[in-house]
Amino acid sequence: MATTLTFLGATGAVTGSKYLLTVGERRILVDAGMFQGEKELRRRNWADFPVPPDTITDVLLTHAHMDHVGYLPVLTKSGFSGPVWCTAYTIDLARIVLRDAGFLQERDAEEARLGGWSKHANPKPLYDSADVEKALPQLTEVDYDRDLDLGDGISARWTRAGHILGAASVRVQTPDGSVLFSGDLGRVDHPVLRPRETPEGADLVVVESTYGDREHPRPVNLPHEALADAIRRAVDRGGSVLVPAFAVDRTEIVLQALSDMRRNGRIPRTPVYVNSPMAAKALDVYTRAGDEMRADLDLSDIRRDLREVTTADESRELTSGRLEPSIIISSSGMATGGRVLHHLERMLPDPRNAIVLTGYQAAGTRGRALLEGATRLKMHGRYVGVKAEIVRDEEFSVHADGPGLVEWLRELDPPPATVFCTHGEPEAAVALADRIESELGLHAVVPTHGEVVVVEPADARAERVDVTAAAAATEWTEVRAGPDTIPVTLDGVTVTGAHVEADLRPHEEPDGSLVLEGSIRIRLRR
Repeated sequence: MATTLTFLGATGAVTGSKYLLTVGERRILVDAGMFQGEKELRRRNWADFPVPPDTITDVLLTHAHMDHVGYLPVLTKSGFSGPVWCTAYTIDLARIVLRDAGFLQERDAEEARLGGWSKHANPKPLYDSADVEKALPQLTEVDYDRDLDLGDGISARWTRAGHILGAASVRVQTPDGSVLFSGDLGRVDHPVLRPRETPEGADLVVVESTYGDREHPRPVNLPHEALADAIRRAVDRGGSVLVPAFAVDRTEIVLQALSDMRRNGRIPRTPVYVNSPMAAKALDVYTRAGDEMRADLDLSDIRRDLREVTTADESRELTSGRLEPSIIISSSGMATGGRVLHHLERMLPDPRNAIVLTGYQAAGTRGRALLEGATRLKMHGRYVGVKAEIVRDEEFSVHADGPGLVEWLRELDPPPATVFCTHGEPEAAVALADRIESELGLHAVVPTHGEVVVVEPADARAERVDVTAAAAATEWTEVRAGPDTIPVTLDGVTVTGAHVEADLRPHEEPDGSLVLEGSIRIRLRR
């Protein structure tokens, strides 16, 4: 039986990462992400999983963001009972992230019931805190840079990805071939963490493409001047600045930037609040992780008078009382939920305030709506007018950009036979695939949701494609060179520069004729 890879998430969107490796009787899921953003995507969280969860033998996690771990409690309550393999700091952060997710879903369902804004008479959470606690004991620690024997000729290895604390690329070796999952790749120079490292190459590579169609802007003069300028202007107006930030990693990076700005006199000294219990707990984990931090990291200036808001009463007081000019960091980073919504309700109608968005804003989120110029925002069943200044600081991203992703692929040894571009909006994924083919000469594909591909050594794939493409040419194409330069005739019109991927298997009929069965995929350049 062939080893296969099925794309169950992160196709056509930056969310819901899930990849299923089927190796004989083994089913290994790489990442268990929750779908976020547009309603059509969120509905997938409620659908039956494509395979019975009790048949999954292992889960391998790349890191602890919700779009990579948030679906785990659903699998556990549906019957999955195997180990969830991940690095030590991913375990620490996943405990925080999942417990917060369970609590928020319970609270949001209850608020929707009491507020009457749900279309369901008795709205239920996708999972609750009890489901989370049942899943957490399955988290099992692995070391970086050491092969983990999963049995049946399967092994896995985690390599630092430089995205968030504990993040890794995961390479899986099977008896039939190897697959490397990039996870979310950090930039070459992370503001607070040790840099990413290069894993061993593989037959197939699944690479993220969040920013595959762009290059991160470089500071013209001083770093994060968009944030510093917004703070100065808001304070001069007598207003405050709200920074919606991912609780894990982004909060730490924002604090590091603010600390540098204050130390260099670029912003006035105002109170700085972190109003996110999850962010406060994650900050404690980062503080303990000295072995994974940059040697030059210094948060001493900001930590001296940082005000961590932990209780619900403290949060209510901060969002309802009279507020002096302040900087507030609160999650979630895309304003999909959490305490940041209460700050937005309070601050958006006041033109003295500024909202600074510091990360990727997925389609369908409130953060994306603000970026696109929304004049009102719906929260807790009510619309709130947008009068505050909306600012975007694009320098905070810890995702590699297009050139950074290509460079990571260039360093892989051996190079892959095929690269699958996922975890990006369609335009970004296609742009990255085109760039990979033009700059590296590698076969790059943008897979679709539910697509299944065969895992096999690169040399076997190349040999079969050459033979089957040539055989198929007798009916539908003219082969002049290799599969990268095949002119294809469509309705009598010859299209040059087409890339043909053939997955055909020959068998002999009783009459001696040779039959090729399978699929042929033609990708045309614009």
